[in-house]
Parts: sequence; C-alpha cells; structure tokens
Amino acid sequence: MAAANQDTSRPQNTRAIMTFLREHAPFSSMDDTHLAHFAEHATLRFYADEDVVLSPDDGVVKRFYIVKQGRIRGERHNEKEDRAETTFEISQGECFPLAALIGERPTRTLHRASGDTFCLSIEQKAFITLFSESEPFRDFCLRGVSSLLDQVNQRIQSKAMASIGSSNSLDTPLERYALRNPIVCSPDLPVRKAVARMHENNVGSIIITDDNRHPKGIFTLRDLRTMIAEERGPLDTPIRQVMTADPCCLPSTADAFEAAMLMAEHHFAHLCVIDEENHLIGVVSERDLFSLQRVDLVNLARTIGTATHLRTLVSLRTDVSRLVDSMLAHGADSGQVVKIITTLNDVTVRRVLELNLKKNDPGIPFTWLTFGSEGRQEQTLLTDQDNGILFETPEGMTEDQVREKLLPFARKVNDELAECGFTLCKGNIMASNPKLCLSDREWDDWFVRFIDASTPQNLVYSSIFLDMRSVFGPTEPLHRLLEKVLDRIRKNALFQKMLAGNALQRKPPLTMFRNFRYLNDEKKHSLDLKRQGLAPFVESVRVFALAHGVEAANTLERMDALSRKGVFDAKDANAWKEAYSLIQAIRMRAHQEMLDRGEELTNYIDPDDLNPLDRRILRESFRQAQRLQQKLEVTYQL
Repeated sequence: MAAANQDTSRPQNTRAIMTFLREHAPFSSMDDTHLAHFAEHATLRFYADEDVVLSPDDGVVKRFYIVKQGRIRGERHNEKEDRAETTFEISQGECFPLAALIGERPTRTLHRASGDTFCLSIEQKAFITLFSESEPFRDFCLRGVSSLLDQVNQRIQSKAMASIGSSNSLDTPLERYALRNPIVCSPDLPVRKAVARMHENNVGSIIITDDNRHPKGIFTLRDLRTMIAEERGPLDTPIRQVMTADPCCLPSTADAFEAAMLMAEHHFAHLCVIDEENHLIGVVSERDLFSLQRVDLVNLARTIGTATHLRTLVSLRTDVSRLVDSMLAHGADSGQVVKIITTLNDVTVRRVLELNLKKNDPGIPFTWLTFGSEGRQEQTLLTDQDNGILFETPEGMTEDQVREKLLPFARKVNDELAECGFTLCKGNIMASNPKLCLSDREWDDWFVRFIDASTPQNLVYSSIFLDMRSVFGPTEPLHRLLEKVLDRIRKNALFQKMLAGNALQRKPPLTMFRNFRYLNDEKKHSLDLKRQGLAPFVESVRVFALAHGVEAANTLERMDALSRKGVFDAKDANAWKEAYSLIQAIRMRAHQEMLDRGEELTNYIDPDDLNPLDRRILRESFRQAQRLQQKLEVTYQL
C-alpha cells in the first residue's frame, strides 16, 4: 500500500513513463525507485520520418535512448555498392546504442527515424547511476557485453542481419518459426506429380512420409536436377526410388543455431522439424536461416566442402574471417562463434583429407582425431594443428606395416593444412608423428600408461589428449576408446587429484587486491587471455567432467552436464559459463582488431587498452575463475 501511495505522489508525467517502462525488459524487473530515477531524468523528443537521431559524427555517445513510439533503423555505409545499408530496425521498448555507450566511443551506426518516432533518453550520468544501483539493469548490460564485440549492436535489443527473419535470433527455438504446413507425399507418388505439387506451392522441397506422418525421405529441386542430368529414370518413377532417405530432423525445441550448424556440417539446405513422437511439423531451409545475412554460413561450408583444389581452400580462409566478423557484428555470441569456426575448420580438414585420398589413398580405413581446442570445438582464428590417427589393424598386417602406409599420407595432409592457415604444431602433436598414429589397441595401452603411471611433468604435455573427438572416418572406434578411458579415470582417484593439481598451476591473473597480475616476460604489462584467462576454466572443468563420466569435450557443454548431475550448483555454473564466454569474447574482439591492423594474431592484450567497463568485467571474470579453482582445491584437498 505504501508503494502505491508513493507512486501516486509522483508527478503524472513520471508515473506515465514508469508505466511504459514496466512493459519492457529489463525495466519490467527493476525497482520502482530506479524506474523513477530514469523517468525523472528522461527527455522525450520527437523525430520526423528520416530524421537522424544519432550519428557516428556526433562523437562519443553521451545518451541512452529507448524507443517510445515508432521505429529506428540502423544504417551503415556499404563501400562496395556505395550506398547506405539497413543493418537492423528496432521498435517500441527497445534501446540504443548500448554497445557504444558502455564502450565510451562513437556509434558506428547511423540511427534514423523510420516514420514519426518518439524517443526517451537519459544522460550518461543517469545511466551510470542505474548501472551501479539496479541489479536487473546491470545484468542486462553485462549480458549485452558478453555478446557484443567492437562493432556489435546490442543483441537482446536489435534485430540484426544475422537474425532469423525480422524478429528472430540464432537462439530462437524452431517451434517459434512461422513454419508453413510442409508439403508432403507418399513414397509411391510419381516424381512428376511430386514436382507439380512443389511447383503449385512454390517450395523447394517435398517430404515423403508414412501413414503416421513420420518423415521417410526428402526430395528437393537439386535432386530433380541431378536426376535429369544423370538420367536416373523417367519422371514417372516412384519418388521413393530417387528421394534422399532418412532426412535430417531436429526437434521443435532445437534452436536456429543448431539447425545452421547441422546444415553447415553436412552440406544440405533443408531439414525437418519434428515433435516428440517423430511427427513432421515443418521444414526449415537454408534460406530461412540466412534470409537477412550477407555471409551465408551454410553456403561457405558447402563451397569449402566441394572445393576441387588446395588453392581454393587456401583462398576461402579469408572468407572464414569475414564470416566471423559478420556473425559477431550481427548477434552471435562467443560460444556460437567458436563453434562456427570449428565447424568450418572441420569441413576444411575433411576436404583436405578427401582430396588427398583421391590422389593417394593409403588403402587403410582410419579415424582422424583432433585434440585440444579443436577437440573441444573452441577454436578461434588463431589456431595450430593438434591431430592424430586411430586405425584398426587389418587381418594379415602388423601395426607397423599400417603405419608405414599412413604416415606419408598424414605428413602430406599436415603440410597442406598448414598452407590453409593451420600452423604446424611446435610440439609435434600431429598425425604424421608415429607416436600419434596408433591402432585402437595402442591408443588403449597409451591411455593405460598415462592414467596409471602419470607424473605431474607428463600431465602438462598429455592432458591435451583428454579433449579429443573424431573429424573424419568411423566414429565407433573412438567411442569405444573413450568409454574405457572415462571408466578408468572415474576409478582412479590419484590420477584425478594429479590432474586437479596440474589444473591449479594456471592461476587467473589477479592479485590479492583484485588488480591485474601481468606476465613476467617480454610481454610486460600484458595478459595472455588463453593461458591465464581461459585455461583455468578449461582445465578445472575438465577434471570434474572426467571424474563424473561426462563424455562431452566442449567446456560449456561440460559445465551444463555437471550442473545437470548436481556437481555444480546451477547459479555457479551460469556464472562460470558467463565469465568464460566474456573472456572468449574479448579475445575474439582482439583478434578481429589485429586482423584489421594487419598484425600477427596473438592472445596477448594490454588491459589499459580496454575501456573501464571491459576492465571491470574482465576482473570479475577472473574472480569467477578463482572461485572455480577454489572448488577444485576443496574437492581434492589441495
């Protein structure tokens, strides 16, 4: 009752603004005193259609805006076409320009009224007060920072070009798409009639289902072209004979990012969306996912995956950097971007292997393994090779005879990957190393020795092999190997403790008083974001994951699994995931800036080059790494 009386005692204009704010996040979660502070310091201004609200020419941003009525569109100059290009449009209740304001810099985007528009705005001082005093508002700002890099518009607020349609993002569940009723047919329908049905409905695919509406196959216009070009039969052929059987399906709860990754990895342009009982409910196409994006992830992956020459793969690596820049600038968070990079790296590695198999097939089936950051699906643009080979020894051959055939092939692949930008590993952790080209039995023996007779010294070198996955070849041999490895580690408390002790060698770069602790080498006044920032998370989480039988190698996925198992408190897991992602985001931003300046990529940054808010966030992220290491110390009594 007191709150209501306090509300009515405020001026009518203040109350009206507070009522408006309560309808929109994050203000809907904020205390009335903070809403009142905003309202009392707010200015309402009208902008006619095409009026410029905010421009890069205005200098460092000093005000925080909310669209009260109407729309604001963001424009950037397209130098190639010499024209203004709309990058996003925001409407009632959405804010701008958060990235520039918290970065203490000019906006890189011209903000223009799209129709008659009213905006509320507050000065920087009032913004700082809200940031300091309101936890929901501060959390909103920090979540924005985690998905903003230098040129990125605030992901929560804007409908950027990497969005899925005009109002969806890469995190949008597939069930929220305006999925049309998919065009379906029975397996016995002639191709001619199926194509006519596709033409009538103006779609590029038709799904073949059984009587229970379970997807059994898919037929696309690309399949039709192939059928005609290769003369695979008359158009009266039953579609079951020419369809792609067992089409790729995702549940309706999966998000757009999962769909994009799946398409990029397997080079197809359509996938089925199904419910819990495997009933078809819709179809998502590559065009749906990238309708507003200038750089098409799926198309780039397909181009890499079908390249016919090494020189083509080498030239396409610059497109990977451009795609990363675009995805960062249009809504992808750091976790998604490293998976994008890893997916494209996987496609490149597979294509190099395929091209070499065509020229010089060793005649021995093998699984190409990857370790470390690539094994964890956490690579950035700065990467080297960490790979190996697992093979099953054919009857009548010895392991050394198999190795004799595989090693020259592996050496050629390693060299060509280096030409593609994957630098040769200085520690020789590569498939061309005879010690890493092993049979399933030899790998098993290697892990037995590693786990049962490990020392702190060889743990430093060998822990990289605990983050492994297959990139090419049969996956079952690795799955069997990992099952045995995880079982041994679960039963070996001494190994776990040694692994934990090794993880604690990588301390976050904070002093007792939460100042930065700089490197003691030639890189004075700098931090190594990989070794000092990310490694404490990666190595601590790895220990908990292996001890509790988590097969996933990705650090964020391991944290999720440990939270589900009750090993991590959910709030702690979220805080650690956020901190890890923030450090990764700052690292990727630094890499993009180095590329822009034509510099060699490194993991070093000078904190003085960061704005005050980024420095504050980095300190908090390192503090979370300390908390995680403290949990490791307590668990293993170190």
